[in-house]
Amino acid sequence: MPQPGVVVFDVNETLSDMAPLDGRFEQVGAPAHLRATWFAGVLRDGFGLAAAGASQPFSQVASGVLETVLAQAGVADVEAAAAHVMAGLQELDVHDDVHEGVVALRRAGLALVTLTNGATATSDGLLTRAGLRQEFDQLLSVEDAGAWKPARAAYEHAVRRTGRPAGELLLAAVHPWDVDGASRAGLRTAWVDRSGSRYPAHLRPPDLRATSIADLAEQLTA
Repeated sequence: MPQPGVVVFDVNETLSDMAPLDGRFEQVGAPAHLRATWFAGVLRDGFGLAAAGASQPFSQVASGVLETVLAQAGVADVEAAAAHVMAGLQELDVHDDVHEGVVALRRAGLALVTLTNGATATSDGLLTRAGLRQEFDQLLSVEDAGAWKPARAAYEHAVRRTGRPAGELLLAAVHPWDVDGASRAGLRTAWVDRSGSRYPAHLRPPDLRATSIADLAEQLTA
């Protein structure tokens, strides 16, 4: 595949390692496995709003779903508990493979941007803590697009902001739904599969499959 001009990174779980939030759940008296339940609920409601032609900031959706999940788990004072878990989002680090991959892609001359369903400030903090902020040309959020990914408008926002044709952008994400959405919007795609899972047959397949960001960089710069 010809090298793209821009690599567009999803942020939540693709760049950021959300596993440390498990401890935050335990600290408020909830089981660690609820982290996955909560995040799936955040995506569900964000997607639902987009399908209805509406949008809410990630923080509002995440807090609302979190309070519901914690209440169902029997946690007392769910508002304070949710605030404690949410604060952990501002302390997350990148996955171990991210630094090597990002630096390699940048050194190969590719433009790098993020496109997140979260806030730009969260992406900025994550990459600054990792010492990678200077490697990215732009940090983009769907909050400026009016719809969460995988709505087409979110990817078209990235196309407009980069000033490149959609086919010159490659979306890199761990989420098959994100890969599918980007493909339908005309972007090239890479699925980052760290767990060795099976890609859903009902979604559009990725152009590339990688086991890490470092592996993706190796494929794109070979």
